[in-house]
Amino acid sequence: MSANASGFKILQGVIARDLRLALRRKSDSLAVLIFFAVVASLFPLGIGPEQNLLMQIAPGMLWIAALLAAMLSLHKIFSEDFMDGSLDQIALTALPLPLVVLAKTIAHWISSGLLLALISPILALQFNLPMDTVGVLFISLLLGTPLLSLIGSIGAGLTLASRGGGTLLALIILPLVSPVLIFGPLGALINRLGSIKQPRHRTYLKFENRSRMFHPRNL
Repeated sequence: MSANASGFKILQGVIARDLRLALRRKSDSLAVLIFFAVVASLFPLGIGPEQNLLMQIAPGMLWIAALLAAMLSLHKIFSEDFMDGSLDQIALTALPLPLVVLAKTIAHWISSGLLLALISPILALQFNLPMDTVGVLFISLLLGTPLLSLIGSIGAGLTLASRGGGTLLALIILPLVSPVLIFGPLGALINRLGSIKQPRHRTYLKFENRSRMFHPRNL
């Protein structure tokens, strides 16, 4: 019980420390949000005013924008602690390194991925998505962005001391996050297709009922 309590305290302490540092650098989180909003808004300008097409590809576009925005801050999970020597001090202590990595990853998600998920419904409204589809998209981003941070922490650790780590990080991370990018928008797409097919089914039932009214047996 004491081991579990100490592990939770370590997790809580590292998360609180990294969040305090993130609050001092509000411009980093703000840059991620602005980049997400700009990329999500550029897709409709490039595709054109095709409303049906935009509604179909909106979940995938928002997921791609969220992935690109999250990658802006992935290299900062460990880099600043590595530069000032804090990471070496942590490694020399008795703190469990897996817990430290998990805590820093959670802090990164709170300062980037969680914020991206929170503003995604606002950006989804510009694609005229139904509210139920927007809700499904929000839940998928809320559940999927932690995976982006977890996978990104692997690339951030591998490229920690390398030059041009940002480019190398992207080359490592993009193939690994492709399953998340495939299955992430799937729920919103299924919900969207269901909302399209449902009115057609109701229209068919109304037509069938009206045709029965004019059947010779009913006259």
